[in-house]
Amino acid sequence: MRTSTSPSLLLVAAVAAGLAVNVLLQAAYGSLPPLPLLAGLTPLVLGIAELVLAVVLRARIRRRPGARPVDALATARAVALAKASSLAGALVGGAWLGVLAYVLPLRDSVDAAGADTASAIVGVVGSAVLVGAGLWLEHSLRTPDDPRSDDPHDSAWGRS
Repeated sequence: MRTSTSPSLLLVAAVAAGLAVNVLLQAAYGSLPPLPLLAGLTPLVLGIAELVLAVVLRARIRRRPGARPVDALATARAVALAKASSLAGALVGGAWLGVLAYVLPLRDSVDAAGADTASAIVGVVGSAVLVGAGLWLEHSLRTPDDPRSDDPHDSAWGRS
């Protein structure tokens, strides 16, 4: 049974969010306030925190020298965090892509669209980092004897 996050699920979520936001912007862009430039930094910060968590947990799961074992409940919580983060990042990233698709053609004719383009780019980059971090965290939580593991030296806790 495959339990890892499916890239196709993330793609469908991103496309759906992007289309919905784009349609909403077509209906109400003129009445919205300008988007803050740093609005997309939140997913970026969360993604960086998850990358750090992935590095720490990967060392502990692989039982690197000096690393404490990982509690099973903590691992389960980290898996839930990883799955939720990758999906949330895909949804938010899709929404920012919907904004970008709407404002990019307008940036030369509408002053607010130029500033909103920069905001959308920051949001897309931050969301991409969150998706990548969530997927990496999920990958890092695989046990060393997992047959889907890509490192042949990790089989059976380091025994070959």
